[in-house]
Amino acid sequence: MVRRAVPPVRSDANPNIAVARPGPGASLRANVVANYASQAYVVLAGIIMMPLYLSRMGSEAYGLIGFFTLMNAWFQILDAGLSLTLARESARYRGGVIDAATLYGLVVTLEFFFSGVAALGAVLIVSGAHFIATSWLNVEKLPVEEVAQAVLLMGLTVPLQWVTGLYRGILNGFERQVWLALFNTVIATLRFGGAAIVLLFINPGPLVFFAYQLTISILELLVLVVMGRRILPIVARKSRRALRWIEVRELLRFSGSLAFAVVVWVLVTQVDKLVLSKILPLAEYGTYTLAVVAAGGVLLIGGPIAQALLPHLTKLAAEGAWNDVIKLYRNGTQFVCIITVPTALVLAFFARPVLYAWTGNAAAANSAGPILVLYALGNGIMTLGAFPYYLQYARGDLRLHVFGNLILMVLLVPSLFVAASRYGALGAGYAWLTMNAIYVAAWIPWVHHRIAPGLHGPWLARDILPIVAAAALTAWFLSLWIVWPINRLAIVALLAVAGGAVAAAAAAASSVARNWVRSALMLARVRARAASI
Repeated sequence: MVRRAVPPVRSDANPNIAVARPGPGASLRANVVANYASQAYVVLAGIIMMPLYLSRMGSEAYGLIGFFTLMNAWFQILDAGLSLTLARESARYRGGVIDAATLYGLVVTLEFFFSGVAALGAVLIVSGAHFIATSWLNVEKLPVEEVAQAVLLMGLTVPLQWVTGLYRGILNGFERQVWLALFNTVIATLRFGGAAIVLLFINPGPLVFFAYQLTISILELLVLVVMGRRILPIVARKSRRALRWIEVRELLRFSGSLAFAVVVWVLVTQVDKLVLSKILPLAEYGTYTLAVVAAGGVLLIGGPIAQALLPHLTKLAAEGAWNDVIKLYRNGTQFVCIITVPTALVLAFFARPVLYAWTGNAAAANSAGPILVLYALGNGIMTLGAFPYYLQYARGDLRLHVFGNLILMVLLVPSLFVAASRYGALGAGYAWLTMNAIYVAAWIPWVHHRIAPGLHGPWLARDILPIVAAAALTAWFLSLWIVWPINRLAIVALLAVAGGAVAAAAAAASSVARNWVRSALMLARVRARAASI
C-alpha cells in the first residue's frame, strides 16, 4: 500500500514537529455498508461451520470451543475502553485537535499496557491449564492431558486476539473501515474455513484445531501491527515518548465510562456461561453452546437495524424536533418487531427442527431444544428492551441507562448463578428470560415516564403487542399443524414457509407496514395510470 503524499502540517503543541495528516477516509455510507457486510459474513461463517465442528470433533471437544469463546469474552474486560479511546484520539488527531507527538505517545503507552497485560494473561492461563482441565472443566472422555494442552493453546491465542483490538482502534479512528472489513472477512475465511479443512483432511482433534487458531491469530496480529503503524503520522525520533501520567489520567476519565459499559455487558451476557462451564460436563456444555449460538441470531438480526436509528434520532433531537423523534422511535420499534419477533418465535416454537436442520444431530437437537426456547425468547425481549437506550442516546443523557443496567446486573448475575448452579442450563435459560422480562415490564415504563410522559401506553399497546400477538398466534397454530419430516432439506423448506407466515402476520399487525404497503400500492396505481395515458 502506497502512502499518499500530503502537505506537512505544523503541530500546535510543538511547531518544530512536522506531521503528515492523512486525508479523509472512505465515505460514511461505504464504512457502514462494509461494516455490516463484514459482520454478517463473520457471524454466518461461524454459524455455518459449527455443525461441522460438532460432527467432526464430538460434543466434548466442541465444548472446548465454547470455553474458548467464553475466555475471549471475559478477556475483553481488560480492554477497559482503551481501544475505543484510541479510536477517538485518532479521529481527534485527524480533526486537528491533538498533534502527532501526542497520538504517537498514546499508541506507545497503550502498546506497553496491552503487551504487558497480554503476557501476564498468557502466563496465568498457561500455568493454570492443568488446573482448568482437571478442576474446572468436567471432562469425561477426552484425555485430561489433551484438554490441558488445548487450554494452553487457548491461553496463547486469546491474548493475541485481544491485542488486535488496539490496532483496530487506530484503523477505525483513521476511517480505514473498508480495509478493515475486508481484512476481517479474509481472517474469518481462514479461521473458519481453514479450520474446517484441517478437521476434515488432517486431524479432527482439539489440539490441531487450537494450534491452527493460534497460527491464524499470529498472522492477524502481525498484519494489523504493520497496517496500524503504517497509517500513523511520521514523528521525529527525538520527539517519540510515552505519555506522562497526567495525560494518561485524562484519557482514563473518558475510557472509564466505556469500561463500565463493557464490564456490565460481559457480566450480564457471560456469567451464565462461566458458571455452566464449571458445573456441566463438557459434552453438555457443548450442547448448551449450540443453543446459545442459535439464539444469538435474534440479536444479530435486530441489532444492526436498531443501531441504524441512532444518528437519525440524534439529529432530530439536536434540531429540537421532539415530535419527530417520538414518531421515528415508534416507527422504528414496529420495524424491529417485524424482524426480530418472528425470528425469536420461530426459534422458540420450532427449536428442535431448527437445530436438527442445522446440525443433522438428533440427540443434540433434543438436548439443546428446550434451552434454545428460553434464550431465543429472552434475546427477543432484550432487543425490545434496548429501545429506551436509543431515546436517551438521542437526548445525550445516559444516566437512567447506567442506573437501569446496574439494577439489571444486580438482579441478573445472582439469579443466573443460583439457577445455573441448581438447575443447570435450563435454570440459566429461565433466569435469563425472567430477568429480561422483569426489566422490560418494570423499568422501561419508568424510563418512558421520565423522558416522554404518555409515551409508554401507546408504544406498548399499538407498536408492540399487536405484532407480538399476531406472530405468536400464527407460530402456535403452525406448531400444532406441521408434521416435521426426517429429511433436513424438507425441514428447511417448511421452516422457510413457517417463518414467512409468521413474518407476514407480524407485518399485517403493524400500522407502519400497512401504511407502507398502502402507499406503495397507490404509487403503483398512479404510475400505471400515467403509463396508460
